[in-house]
Amino acid sequence: MSDWKLKRQILQVGAFLLVMVAVLSLYIGYLAVWEGQELAENPLNMRAAAAKADIRRGTIFDAHGRVMAQTQNDGTRSYPQGEVMAHITGYNGENIGSAGLEGHANRELLGLTADMSKLGPLSQLLQTDRGNDLKTTIEADAQQAAYDGLDGRKGAVVVLDVDTGAVLAMVSSPAYDPNNVEANWKAMSQEAGGPLLNRTVQGLYPPGSTIKPMIADAALTEDVTNEQETFDCPGVLDVGGGHSIQESHGEIHNRVDLRKALTESCNVTFGTLGMRLGDAKLKKAFERFGFDKSIGGEIVMTASHLPEFGKLGTGDQAQTAIGQSSLLVTPMHMAMMAAAYAHGGTVMKPYLVQEVITPGGLVVHRASPEKWLTVTTEAMAVKIHSYMEDVVTKGTGKAAQVSGVEVAGKTGTAENPHGEDHAWFIGSAKLRNRSIAFAIIVENGGGGGKVAAPIARKIILSLQN
Repeated sequence: MSDWKLKRQILQVGAFLLVMVAVLSLYIGYLAVWEGQELAENPLNMRAAAAKADIRRGTIFDAHGRVMAQTQNDGTRSYPQGEVMAHITGYNGENIGSAGLEGHANRELLGLTADMSKLGPLSQLLQTDRGNDLKTTIEADAQQAAYDGLDGRKGAVVVLDVDTGAVLAMVSSPAYDPNNVEANWKAMSQEAGGPLLNRTVQGLYPPGSTIKPMIADAALTEDVTNEQETFDCPGVLDVGGGHSIQESHGEIHNRVDLRKALTESCNVTFGTLGMRLGDAKLKKAFERFGFDKSIGGEIVMTASHLPEFGKLGTGDQAQTAIGQSSLLVTPMHMAMMAAAYAHGGTVMKPYLVQEVITPGGLVVHRASPEKWLTVTTEAMAVKIHSYMEDVVTKGTGKAAQVSGVEVAGKTGTAENPHGEDHAWFIGSAKLRNRSIAFAIIVENGGGGGKVAAPIARKIILSLQN
């Protein structure tokens, strides 16, 4: 081989290697800049797992400084309130990854800022031996009241601060003990009751009659009825095709206006309104209230399952308007809907972390309340809220009454094809120094007024102090 040919081949190989180095450099840059944060937050990221061995994870507190999760002197993680806080704290295991705040706020608990997490090994030069603490929005008394109210039954409770979006309680039952979740992982992950499922944001349920405040709003907004119209309720509604909708327990409401129809939860009235609204206006209402949207932030919520609008018959339109058909929603979203009517039509974005605090006491992050959506007008919100007050003072939600407290709500008994009906209660309460909104579901619980509404009362009482 001539010298010229040899030099040409060396140049070709050299050029090829330079191209490969350039491609590799671009890929590393892409991972660091565009994908860096997502990779850093991934629970399976082994860099965080390696760092954990050398760093004492920060403590997680409730809103009043009560410990929810802490690192013991031997390095193990402990959860003093066990099952009560399980779906908020989550868990952090060497072989099972992490969940809840232990997963979402992993970098903060290890003392790694978003910028430091992108520095790779260089971040170790800046790292302290103790992570940051988290102060959450959770009120331990309300959390305990919600947990006790469910009393071991399958279900979920969400309580929000109406004005800020702060999550005051978030209980899912059955729960698990995060102190021994790794040791019991195999059995727990196969358990039929689904203790690892966070029903507040991952559970999908038919809302039943709790959707009726929104349907009343939509019917008035779209001018398919008015407050003066009266509806005749003989206890059954013909929806066409040989199908009909029945009133619960065979009730007959006779002549009712919209306010009374909501107070007494009249299926005939709301089924009629659903058919009048039709697919396009029903879809518009659900989109207006964000049922097609995610929250974002540290709360990862399963998307609602909405009917296939545009292809519904009159029967499904009527069923959708009473919270049945193929409609499925999370308790979190129903709490947000209730909050809208207590907050002038605006929904604040729910959040769990108030502050991130360094070992030296410096607050490096403080949450700022953020508007999520304006879902209805202030005038309409006031009107529907007054309807919901009637539900509690003289309708199906009397069991939620608390002396001296303005409580508004809506009960729901949602048909469940897999067993007994689900019991719902959503609403709000005006306390001395703040307003709260809530959503409660007890799976297979039966009537919402008898089963779910009393839990709301317990929660309101716990927050009065």
